[in-house]
Amino acid sequence: MSWPLSPLALPLCSELGVHSLSGLLWTVLLLFLWHCYRMGSDSPTHPHSSKHTSRMKSCVGVKGSDPRNPFICRGTEEERGQGYLTPVLSHTLFPAQASAQAKKLYAALQEYAKRYSWVGMGRIHKGLREQERLAGHCTIQKPHLFYLPDVPSVPFFPRDAHRHDIEVLEAHYPLILNEFQAVYQRGLDCKHGWTFMGPKGQAVFPLYSAGVCVAGNCRSCPCTYRTLLSLRTFVNSNSLGSAGFWLLGPGATLGSSYGPTNTRLRCHLGLQTPLDCELVVGGEPQCWSEGHCLLVDDSFLHTVAHKGPQEAGPRVILSVDLWHPNVAAAERQALDFMFSPEP
Repeated sequence: MSWPLSPLALPLCSELGVHSLSGLLWTVLLLFLWHCYRMGSDSPTHPHSSKHTSRMKSCVGVKGSDPRNPFICRGTEEERGQGYLTPVLSHTLFPAQASAQAKKLYAALQEYAKRYSWVGMGRIHKGLREQERLAGHCTIQKPHLFYLPDVPSVPFFPRDAHRHDIEVLEAHYPLILNEFQAVYQRGLDCKHGWTFMGPKGQAVFPLYSAGVCVAGNCRSCPCTYRTLLSLRTFVNSNSLGSAGFWLLGPGATLGSSYGPTNTRLRCHLGLQTPLDCELVVGGEPQCWSEGHCLLVDDSFLHTVAHKGPQEAGPRVILSVDLWHPNVAAAERQALDFMFSPEP
């Protein structure tokens, strides 16, 4: 039995055309995706929802500094896992009993984060919150200004920690020594740029002092100045960094002391190193060698002594502050901002 095709009604799509059908399908698809987006973005409002319950479980009973609020919410497990965002997400309050210096530094850190970002500031934030506890946890290492937690520390660091900068300094040793001898022969006088510190027999010819270039002294030592600027990790933009020639006369001793921070290392380039000169850092003794560098973490308890005879002359080193190799670039930028040199 055959059926004629002419009486059959053509499908609606044939009348609308292929392009019209495609447009209709795309419209339906977009409406469906928009509906799914709205449903997924709406947070559950039921008070016993799983999200609300997990949030309540994340609040632990930790006694806070405010007696009116003995519980501090520490954030969810996901938030605690994001270490670099811990200062923002953990809602940890800055302790009211912190020192005036720590509060001042914390205000500077907040200003830095407002201008740039909190990313990478976790260790600095922790160090400021717990400064007194962290600085007092050990008697052999006790920086008195700022302690950065979770930084590997030893009294003496190997050359590989700053190989490039050490090689640059040692390569320029002859020129640096000549410039020192030139300023030394002019006489140890304040008028000639010298500063006298501590016990009798100790003098400093600063090239950088607390992050500020001493222009007159740098003009007297142009090669040394250019060498400093060629170093990759020289701390020359904040008050934690200095560089200069350090003299210690025969019979002089520098008593036990701590450096201000563990975020830097002091590099000592030996220029004149008589016998019986000793540096003890963290209970470990070392001696300088002419033309070679020592990397010292001076936040450890340290002493310096020159026990040689008068005819031996002074011990002379070029001391340069370098960044600790485990301080990240973002942390260095923040510390430069926090410890910017005084105007």
